[in-house]
Amino acid sequence: MAHVIRVAVIGCGNRGADVYARHLAAQGAQVEWLVDPRPARLREVAARFGVPEQACFADAAEFFALGRVADAVVIATPDDQHVGPCLDALALGYDVLLEKPVCLVEDDLERLLRAEAASGGQVTVCHVLRATAFFQAVHEVLPSGRLGRLVGLQHAENVAFWHYAHSYVRGNWRQSPPAAPFLLAKSVHDLDLLRWFAGTPPQRVSSAGALVHFRPENAPAGAARRCVACPLTACPYDARRIYSRFPLDAWPNTVLTAGGLSLDDALAHGPYGECVYNGQNNVVDHQALTAIFAGGVTAQLTVSAFTHNNTRTLKLLGTHGELRAHMDLGELELHNFASGQIERWHVPVAGNHGGGDAGLVAAWLRFLRGEAPVPTPLAESLDSHRLAFAAERARLSGTVERL
Repeated sequence: MAHVIRVAVIGCGNRGADVYARHLAAQGAQVEWLVDPRPARLREVAARFGVPEQACFADAAEFFALGRVADAVVIATPDDQHVGPCLDALALGYDVLLEKPVCLVEDDLERLLRAEAASGGQVTVCHVLRATAFFQAVHEVLPSGRLGRLVGLQHAENVAFWHYAHSYVRGNWRQSPPAAPFLLAKSVHDLDLLRWFAGTPPQRVSSAGALVHFRPENAPAGAARRCVACPLTACPYDARRIYSRFPLDAWPNTVLTAGGLSLDDALAHGPYGECVYNGQNNVVDHQALTAIFAGGVTAQLTVSAFTHNNTRTLKLLGTHGELRAHMDLGELELHNFASGQIERWHVPVAGNHGGGDAGLVAAWLRFLRGEAPVPTPLAESLDSHRLAFAAERARLSGTVERL
């Protein structure tokens, strides 16, 4: 009988419990230990996965004091609390599934690399987009030769106006610090894709962006401090309008109701019911960058709140062809310059992150069972983080940064 992989989940929020723990359990792993500082959330998640009270901890240090009792550890704590638990896990030889961004301070990248090198464990970074059938199909075009030599990448992360309001105005990522800057928090996935497609490390980057709209001076006349008391029902960022679009038992509503709150209570008293013009946020809402990779591939990334859809769109520009791709629709279109022919095909994109969440967990479990290499190695994954840190320096200083 095959060994059942036993996992500890440190950080029982949406990503830790609702995504990684859920997919791990569905794919045959056993969630046996939980860590979270919120008693109500810890009890809720423990009941969901059948974890006994004695295997639940408020602090990661209490869990690590047990020694190495699990096969692997998931770390899905808030952005500014990833490094410490990861170092502790590696010191005990654990394999780690580490939520992105892995850190908020650039020097910590080298700390993590040194700790992994000294450990018997390996870190898999949660760059889930690599695990989607869609982006794997995009990547497979490159070695086929149909594009000729890759020259440029044009990539857009369309955050969607409502998603930005939820996560970056009202949610956990609205203030940096303690959360990561917008580009690092939201688009390190996309930077990882650019690095994957280019096939070489980034060398230099420039960037521009700002908090353009979600500011107190842009509040319409008559706006209330909280949406439930606001007479301006035509506002696109009205929390009542946004959250009524989704089932109560699905994201993003599950973020509001975690711990047993009703949706009405959350909107009346919590941050998700606040006006988006209250001035509680400081991260940019529109940013663009240009990166040059070793070998000469040039990439542009635009990440913006001001889109109607929540998806990625991109072009791969080659000397002999152009590939256009739309993630939400699962559409790929390749134009052959020599023949004039156009190939069109569709790829399944069902599931969170286009199936990437489940795909990454499956790949990680294959690694833990010794059936495959680590799916997103730490050393290569950190190139996207270096690019994000350099782009933020470039944005703030108006310079071109070398990596």
